[in-house]
Amino acid sequence: MDVPLETLVQAALDEDIGRGDITTEATVPPDSRCRARLVAKQDGVLSGLEAFHLAFSTLDPEISDRESRCDGDRVQPGDCVAQFRGHTRAILSAERTAMNFVQHLSGVATLTAKFVAALEGLECRICCTRKTTPLLRALEKAAVVHGGGSRHRYNLEDGILIKENHSTAAGGIRPAIAQARRRAHHLMRVEAEVRNLEEFDEAMSAGADVILLDNMGLDLMREAARRAAGQRVLLEASGNATLERVRAIAETGVHLISVGALTHSAPVLDMSLLIENA
Repeated sequence: MDVPLETLVQAALDEDIGRGDITTEATVPPDSRCRARLVAKQDGVLSGLEAFHLAFSTLDPEISDRESRCDGDRVQPGDCVAQFRGHTRAILSAERTAMNFVQHLSGVATLTAKFVAALEGLECRICCTRKTTPLLRALEKAAVVHGGGSRHRYNLEDGILIKENHSTAAGGIRPAIAQARRRAHHLMRVEAEVRNLEEFDEAMSAGADVILLDNMGLDLMREAARRAAGQRVLLEASGNATLERVRAIAETGVHLISVGALTHSAPVLDMSLLIENA
């Protein structure tokens, strides 16, 4: 079950503030108010704005005059992403938590957009994986969509994906697919991971609906796509999908490319929160 965003943001605030923001309490008068502006410092795609705003309104229910761009919007250096007014103490205490959410999630969306742009004109989709930050999966997968990517299965109950260890435990790819097929309902696809063409042929003959080509070279992927031509099977490439080689992977004829780096290695989008006394 997903953690409600309100609970997640409150826990993040509690983690950062602890028993109190002693610096802000020592330097900022209790009745001080300010106008805050979130400004982009580089090109990117926005995500995480709901969590960003919630961090401030959790500490200050009187936040007012809020204006904001939307998740999925593109920004350039100098663009105002959001602005609002509120109590200065609350805004300074919530600042880092709010920024951690919006910068990380916008970084995910921005990196995804770069991968998607690299495949322009090709019939191939960029997907995320389950390599997400614990408890941030819903936000990170949403960020991938904001960047133009596609979701993969959300969690382990969301679809059948037979990995190498499953096949080993089941006695091979063919028995693993057969056992999974017996458990699946008629609307559920069965995907199997393969590492070479011998395993690929086994998965094909066993009736896999989707075949994951794990860390295969380009020539092997082209041959797998040739063997699958005209068959009702989707091919997913996984492993070593960098920006430099992702288009070459797509050109082999695969239908999907899953990229764990979208969520586990995306650099943050650089932004600043600036305040003016009000």
